[in-house]
Amino acid sequence: MSRAEFTRMKQKVAPVPLGTLISRELRTDSVEKPTVKYGQAGLAKKGEDYFLVKPDCQRIPGNTSTSFSVFAILDGHNGISAAIFTKENLLNNVLSAIPQGLDREEWLQALPRALVAGFVKTDIEFQQKGETSGTTVTFVVIDDWTITVASVGDSRCILDTQEGVVSLLTVDHRLEENEEERQRVTASGGEVGRLNIFGGNEVGPLRCWPGGLCLSRSIGDTDVGEFIVPIPHVKQVKLSNAGGRLIIASDGIWDALSSDLAAQSCRGLPADLAAKMVVKEALRSRGLKDDTTCLVVDIIPYDHPVLPPTPRKKQNLFSSFIYGRRSQNSRSKKLSTVGIVEELFEEGSAMLAERLGKDFPLNSSSGLFRCAICQVDQPASDGLSVNSGPFFSPASKPWEGPFLCANCRRKKDAMEGKRPSRAALTA
Repeated sequence: MSRAEFTRMKQKVAPVPLGTLISRELRTDSVEKPTVKYGQAGLAKKGEDYFLVKPDCQRIPGNTSTSFSVFAILDGHNGISAAIFTKENLLNNVLSAIPQGLDREEWLQALPRALVAGFVKTDIEFQQKGETSGTTVTFVVIDDWTITVASVGDSRCILDTQEGVVSLLTVDHRLEENEEERQRVTASGGEVGRLNIFGGNEVGPLRCWPGGLCLSRSIGDTDVGEFIVPIPHVKQVKLSNAGGRLIIASDGIWDALSSDLAAQSCRGLPADLAAKMVVKEALRSRGLKDDTTCLVVDIIPYDHPVLPPTPRKKQNLFSSFIYGRRSQNSRSKKLSTVGIVEELFEEGSAMLAERLGKDFPLNSSSGLFRCAICQVDQPASDGLSVNSGPFFSPASKPWEGPFLCANCRRKKDAMEGKRPSRAALTA
């Protein structure tokens, strides 16, 4: 990295006086900020599903114009420890990975990377506890009309727009359905196959061995190889000012209902009744086979008491729901057409080099480098940095990502199959 690039990096993360930041937020805050209303419902079979509901977060403490909301579904397995730990720690880990002094637009652009760092940090911290449970996570951040969803596992988030078009904002990480993830797991040292019973017959869904997990991504699962990664799929979209509805639910819902059926079952109902109706429809369709948990979140235009009713007439998919990737020249573009959703970001790679970028901040007061995952300041000799010459990974290949401390570097290498997994070492 050149001196000029390094100087720009330092300037980018330089602290901004609180008064300046607040006045900047007030100048750019829209008077048409939507209302967020939510409802939750669930029935327990194993008692391993958890909600996270925080509708009153603030980017600048004490400044209500910087408010945002966080909602999540956590579906635990092999116990509840991972789900509880993630519920208590993930949000703070994500927020700690966002540089200070950013305005709203910069904050939203930094959020996808911070979500990756926060998920991985939470996984590292939980695995240090030595417990073997795991959890899926579907984590949703709503800031005005912008929705950012990060997910590992098979809990799911769908978006129902005002034109009645349903879109999936997550990717299922089930080995049975996701061929790309099967290839990644086997390339990283895992084995994928069905359960063998007496007589050599194979039964059930595809699983990863060791461990027998049906998922390729999760937080926790210390007894499974580290090719089961906590790196989330992240998608960020911007709604039109007509609003929309999110349905976030565990696989107890999605094993019973398609995305379209879930959306149709609760249209026209307020969020609290809608969540109950989705759960009711899932039970009617399949019975209580698993924990069945649902969050419904409505993003409502500021001048409406409830989400406007969805037209019954079906619209053409391409005319009513348009995704357009945002270019550098269109970041200030305002969308007002009913039903149009703008895609701002989407990435699902399991490679940290692709997810965390190549920059690494320097703590100007101490001269230390900050690990991109754990956010701990350390001297450069203790970790890796981009194009850093003598700093190489154990696989003797230069690491082209941001600075990582030694512990987070080991985690990266294990996830990529460059060293024996924790499960193999303890077998």
